[in-house]
Amino acid sequence: MIHIFLNGFAASAGAGLTYLHNVVPHLSAIGNVHTTVAVQTQLRKSFKNLPRVEVICLQGDFGTARRFWFEQRLLPALIRKSGADVLISAGNFALRNSPVPQILLSGNSLYTSRDFYRDLWRRREFGMFADNFVKGIFARKSVHWADCTIAPSQAFADELRRWSGKQVEVVHHGFDWEMFSADAESLPDEIQRKLCESEGCLRLLFVSHYNYYRNFETLIRALPLIQKRIQDRKVQLFLTCKLESGANPGAYNPAQARQLVRDLDVGGHLVELGTVPYRSLHQLYRACDIYVTASYAETFAHPLVEAMASDLPIVASDIPVHREICGDAARYFLKFSAEALAETVAEIAGSGSLYQEMSRISKERSVHFSWAEHVQQLLVLISQLHTRRDLERIPIDGLVRALSLPE
Repeated sequence: MIHIFLNGFAASAGAGLTYLHNVVPHLSAIGNVHTTVAVQTQLRKSFKNLPRVEVICLQGDFGTARRFWFEQRLLPALIRKSGADVLISAGNFALRNSPVPQILLSGNSLYTSRDFYRDLWRRREFGMFADNFVKGIFARKSVHWADCTIAPSQAFADELRRWSGKQVEVVHHGFDWEMFSADAESLPDEIQRKLCESEGCLRLLFVSHYNYYRNFETLIRALPLIQKRIQDRKVQLFLTCKLESGANPGAYNPAQARQLVRDLDVGGHLVELGTVPYRSLHQLYRACDIYVTASYAETFAHPLVEAMASDLPIVASDIPVHREICGDAARYFLKFSAEALAETVAEIAGSGSLYQEMSRISKERSVHFSWAEHVQQLLVLISQLHTRRDLERIPIDGLVRALSLPE
C-alpha cells in the first residue's frame, strides 16, 4: 500500500479544480493506494465519500501569502501525522523541507512568460508585476526544493528547464469524455435562451475566466474583421465569463476589454454567458461551431482537449503548447494578430470539407489524453522516487552488498 499526501489547498478555480476532480477519483479506484487530500473546505463534499481517500480541510480564506506560510510551517506536521509515504504538491510551490519525498506539479507559465511581464507593464499593473516576480522567485526555488518536478506538457517542461536549470519530467494531463459528458442536465435557461437567439449565426467559443494572458483583446479586435470576411451569416463569440469588474476570479481588470468592445462597436457580436457549470459545459461545446483561443501563455490548456473531444475545429495562437496539444486538429495564427485570426476563422468556416476534416482529426486527437494514463505515470515516478530515496539511505557497505559489487 502506497500512501500519497496530495496538497491541493491552492485549487480554487480553473485547471487546479479540474486536476483534483479527475485525479483523486482515479487514485481512489486503485486498491493499493491510499490518498490524503488537503483541500479548501468547500471541496470536502467532492471527495469525502471516495474509498481510500481521507480529506483534510482548513477553515478561512487562503490567499497566496497565508497559504505559503501555512504550508511551510504547519503542513509538514500534518504529513507526518497522516503517515504518508510521498507528498504531491499541486500548487506550484514546494515545501522547503518535506518530511517525505516530494513531487512538485508545476503548472503556472506566468512566472516564466516575458509576454505576461510586458503585458502587465503596458497596462501599468505594477503591483501585479511585482507580485508575479516575487512569486516567481519562490516557484523557481520550489523546483530545486522538490525531489521531482512534473510539467503537464513537453513545451512547458522545456521552458522550466531553461528557467530553473533543473530536470523536469513530463506527464500530460488527461481527459475523460465519459466523465465530462456524464451529466445530462440541460444548460441553464439563460444560456439556452442566448443560444436560441443566435440560431443561424457562426458561433465561436472561448472558455475562460477573464485574465490578461488569455489575450481577450485580440479576440475582440478580430470580430469585425471576421464579420467582414463572412457576410452570409452573423458572427458571435461566446465567452464563459463577463467583462465586468468583480465578476471574475483574481485581480484582472476587464475595463480595457470592455472599452475596446465599445470602441469597435462589437457588443452585438459578443455573448457574455458568465460562468457555465462544468457538468453541462459539454453541451455548450457541442452547440458551437469553432473553438478559438489567442492565449500567449499556457502550460496545457484543458479546454482545447474538451473542444477536440466535442468535434470542434480549433483556431489557436501559435505557441508551442498549443501545437503540442492540438497537432493537426488546429489552425494557428500569430498570437497578437487579429487579422491572421480572422483570416483563419474565415478559411475554416468557408470550407465545408476543411471543417469536416478538422472535426474528424479533433476527435481522434482527443483520445491521446487520459487521466488514467496520467495517474499510472505518476505512480511510476513515485515508485522510482522511493527506490532512489531507499538507495540513498543504504550505507556504502550495504549498497555494495545490495548491488553484489566486489568490495
